[in-house]
Amino acid sequence: MLTKAARLLGFERKASPSVSPDATDSESTSWLAEIFGARRSVTGVSVTPDSAMRCPTAYACVAVLSQAVAQLPLHLYGRTAEGGKVRATKHPLHALLSDQPNDWTSAFEFRQAMMSSALRYDQGAFAWIGRVGGEIQELVQIPSPAVSVETDPYTREPIYKVTERNGRQRTYDRTDILHLKPLDGIAPLTAAREAIAVMMVMERHAAKLFGKGARPSGVLTLPKGLSVEALRKAAASWNRAHGAEGASGTAFMEDGTTWQQLQFSSVDAQFMELRREQVIDIARPFRIPPPLLQELGRATWSNTEQLGQQFLTLCLMPWLKQWEGAIRRSLLNADERQTYFAEFLVDDIVRADLAARMAAYAQAITNGVLNPNEVRAMENRTPYPGGEEFRRPMNTEKPGAAE
Repeated sequence: MLTKAARLLGFERKASPSVSPDATDSESTSWLAEIFGARRSVTGVSVTPDSAMRCPTAYACVAVLSQAVAQLPLHLYGRTAEGGKVRATKHPLHALLSDQPNDWTSAFEFRQAMMSSALRYDQGAFAWIGRVGGEIQELVQIPSPAVSVETDPYTREPIYKVTERNGRQRTYDRTDILHLKPLDGIAPLTAAREAIAVMMVMERHAAKLFGKGARPSGVLTLPKGLSVEALRKAAASWNRAHGAEGASGTAFMEDGTTWQQLQFSSVDAQFMELRREQVIDIARPFRIPPPLLQELGRATWSNTEQLGQQFLTLCLMPWLKQWEGAIRRSLLNADERQTYFAEFLVDDIVRADLAARMAAYAQAITNGVLNPNEVRAMENRTPYPGGEEFRRPMNTEKPGAAE
């Protein structure tokens, strides 16, 4: 379903077939499958960027990364003559990045939707850059299936072709599109397609198992010579007593009728273990530590903090750099790049507990790394007079400076 922004811009979904319409009969089935976005896995289950989101683990992977990027503060900074940096709050791009990219989308919603598309579609995520008089006024996301990316044969620059609602294609220059690119044009969800398909098959198996009372089937042994109708009545009587609706009922059997319950096999007994391993297999292309997906089998008190740092360094940080590079490439001109740059604040993710945080602040203030007002700003507290003064230990002062 298209977003409001897409309808306003006239965009529509369109798959990019890898086989031409005049393909042979043996190729026509796969061509039609790609036209409608249905890609069958080895298990026979069709896994698309939309259907994969019905898999709880795949949904959690996309949600963890998308919401992590969306909730981090994103600011535009300007470099100072002393080599420092200050927030460029007067630049029009600062409000678009940190507050609201357009009139109907918040910054959180925009970054979350863009990250979700970049994680699910091989071509990545796209946003149209609306300029008035050369100044950027808004950013509007374009549905990824509506965009095809081509390369200019001479300049090697990307060319973006967007399919409009009426079927026409509109070509955009690279300076008009904000583009987030997956690694080598392969989205993490695409790399995990087979693992997601296996998880879906296992979910169906579990649903059927628990839908029948969560117990294995058994065998009723009846006396010889019973008619077909008598066999049906006996089976119906047993199912009414021990089916999903009446699992706690009591069954009365005719003389000579016996019941033999079938036990779980070794494969059935390891079913839950296989499901846990499948969670890890899906999370691997996303590079998300399993504890963030509520898979706590290997999580301990000693390694949880390291796994959080691993998530920031190896999983989240590459995407943050991808965002910062795309903003620099598409939203800043050549002159502005010498002064301005965008940067995410990751302090909220690396925060420790209150006691450890206050101890770190105390050391930073004592050694002159931060002043008290900077620490209060990091804790969302108001400054106080005189809090801008930096302190230095007495043993680091020059001789005679104390007098």
